[in-house]
Amino acid sequence: MRARSSARGSWSPRKVSSPWASRPKPNPPVNQPPTRLQSAVIPGSHTRKDPAPRPDKPPRRRGWLLRRALAALGVLTVLVTVGGLAAAVWVQKTYLTDLPPLPAREQLYAFNRTPAIKFFDRTGQPIAERGPRYGDQVFVAQLPAYVPRAMLAAEDRRFYSHGAVDLWAIGRAAFANHKAGKIVEGGSTLTQQLAKTLFLTPDQTFRRKVQEAVLAERLHRLLSKDEILELYLNRVYYGANTFGLDGASRTYFGKPATQLTLPEAALLAAIPKAPTRLALNHGMDQALPRSHMVLHRMQREGWITAEEEAHAIAAPPKLAATAQADDGDFGWALDYAATEAIRMAGPNSPDLLVRLSIDPKLQRSAAQILRQTVRAEGRASRMSEAALVSLAPDGGIRAMVGGTDYASSVFNRAVQARRQPGSSFKPFIYAAALERGVRPTDIRVDAPLRIGRWSPENYGGGHYGAVMVQTALARSINTVAVRLAQEAGPAAIGSLVRRFGFTSLPDEPGLSVALGAYEVSVLEMASAFQVFQQAGGRVQPYIIEEVRTVGGERVVVHLPSAPAPAYDAARAGLMLRMMQGVITSGTGKRANFGWPAAGKTGTSQNWRDAWFVGFTPEFATAVWVGNDDGRSMRKVTGGDAPAGMWRRFMVVAHQGLAPRDFDWLLPSVTAPSQDLGPLEPEAPAVDEADQGGFYEDLSAAFARTSADEEDAAWSQGSEAEPPF
Repeated sequence: MRARSSARGSWSPRKVSSPWASRPKPNPPVNQPPTRLQSAVIPGSHTRKDPAPRPDKPPRRRGWLLRRALAALGVLTVLVTVGGLAAAVWVQKTYLTDLPPLPAREQLYAFNRTPAIKFFDRTGQPIAERGPRYGDQVFVAQLPAYVPRAMLAAEDRRFYSHGAVDLWAIGRAAFANHKAGKIVEGGSTLTQQLAKTLFLTPDQTFRRKVQEAVLAERLHRLLSKDEILELYLNRVYYGANTFGLDGASRTYFGKPATQLTLPEAALLAAIPKAPTRLALNHGMDQALPRSHMVLHRMQREGWITAEEEAHAIAAPPKLAATAQADDGDFGWALDYAATEAIRMAGPNSPDLLVRLSIDPKLQRSAAQILRQTVRAEGRASRMSEAALVSLAPDGGIRAMVGGTDYASSVFNRAVQARRQPGSSFKPFIYAAALERGVRPTDIRVDAPLRIGRWSPENYGGGHYGAVMVQTALARSINTVAVRLAQEAGPAAIGSLVRRFGFTSLPDEPGLSVALGAYEVSVLEMASAFQVFQQAGGRVQPYIIEEVRTVGGERVVVHLPSAPAPAYDAARAGLMLRMMQGVITSGTGKRANFGWPAAGKTGTSQNWRDAWFVGFTPEFATAVWVGNDDGRSMRKVTGGDAPAGMWRRFMVVAHQGLAPRDFDWLLPSVTAPSQDLGPLEPEAPAVDEADQGGFYEDLSAAFARTSADEEDAAWSQGSEAEPPF
């Protein structure tokens, strides 16, 4: 083959090299990857020789989806945060506005802790311990290991493995309750129970559960697990007014908590679930089966062996002799005194020593007399309960009996019950009438009386005609009492009874007040009658002489003081003499025991209540009998069982005392002797001016006597130091 000329593009047979062959191969740019074409044609430029082309759209779509997902997640986070904040604000406003603050760590042991009280009689001799029984503070490290484990087995087995709230336990309890169709299991942790005990009421409401959980979480952050368990053991309630493990151990077994055996620890751990029902002062019958469940849980958790469980079940604990003891005949007085002592000492006060005005001999005698009388006469008379209060001249409560058996009923009928006093209220009507100018020898007519649709009648029916006022009181004539109430007027009666210490009557009571239609307490009646005993002066009844802390700090001491003027002394003398006639020759003859005494019988409508209230220079005493449900008795009047009880008690109260009359009563203040047979002759008319002078002269004399007594009382009060 011939070659052409290069000028004309002729070819030449001689081999000619390519013009590209002599040129060096271009290097790719530094730090830049080869192009797709280079990767395809340049050897060693890429590991893949012929990759499939990648579309541009899919990477852009995946990035768009990622951006959208991140944006949605951000919006969701904002919504959840805002919703959570709104929910938190709603919960705070709805459930936590009244959440009590958490006190400092060192204050938790005594926080909201009712003080324990030791009572002494008026001479300083111990008579009882009352109030919550706490014992000594216990620490987990000082107890046998099975003691705190028994409590955990009963209340919170997973205590050391969960937080303040146990969600697993809540779910388990919810499932069990749903399956049973009723509440059979709780999900509260021991920390939640402690929060409820310290800060909250036992109300079963959702609000309380929310607050309980919040407070439990705060306690969990403040205290260690051992500290929470210790605080729980020291504050949990074990029934029988006993709080804390050591208090329960001493109350039920007569030993400190450090000496508890395994069966005893299990039995105590069984109580907090239902302390009122399972309290051991009622025996072990209900608590013992639950203690066996506690022992089985301890064995299942590996805290005791099967042999230890069997031995503990086979050897049940024995209660101490004092475990089932109660306060007996002192119970009602101690209840009343404990309330007063706590009110005086204030909240969160330490344990207290309280000296009472109670005379132990009189307290026991009063309770025995009431109990014996009701047992002897109750069935035939259809009366089941009685109450008594007796006051010393200075208002000190020497005896307070609120029923016939404290173990059966702690209800204090001497203070808490309000009953109609019947005719025993009439002295206050007569006293108001005397303030309006009526005199004991004035004549009033006992005849049928009609006021609107009301027609008061006398006991037994019939009428006496014209009688003296003092005779009408001795005979307890109803129509005369109502007529005197009309003369005195409702406002005057309302004013007088308030001065005498009655607080529940209206300012202007209706005319039925003359027959004792308004309800009062036994304590109020004894105190009001004492105004007549004290020459018209009123003294506030009291039961506490002195209160000290266990450290010896004096909190309260009762100082003697002169009676506050409530009624004119001269008229008080006239009332006293008229009420003496009730005992000497009237409806209260059964109360006569040989001492100068004055009083009044009372029987409410349909014989629901019967009273005798009276006084001597030494004591003012009120007695009530009846039934708690208001059932009628079998025609029991105040002159029957109540007057007999009053007489028997007053005989005991006056043993060793020489009979004496009321030393403040002037010889000129005497009522004419009463003849309840033939009518007294009509008393001479008394000019209004002469009548006023009569009262003014006597009032001046009594004022001088009262002033002398007041000075003497104050001088004695400033010098005497009460023994304690």
